[in-house]
Amino acid sequence: MSYLFLIPVSLGLGLSALAAFFWSLRTGQYDDLQGAAARVLGPDTTPLPPLKGDRTNG
Repeated sequence: MSYLFLIPVSLGLGLSALAAFFWSLRTGQYDDLQGAAARVLGPDTTPLPPLKGDRTNG
């Protein structure tokens, strides 16, 4: 069985991944990495809505 068809498939996948990486660079996905890390560790300022059927509030 010939597996030569895998060469264009792997080249296509590699070029797709490279295109996705360059797209993420162009759209600013990597601009503020430190701010995102700080937001994860900070307190959540938006309260969660109460659950349906929650009887703890009376």
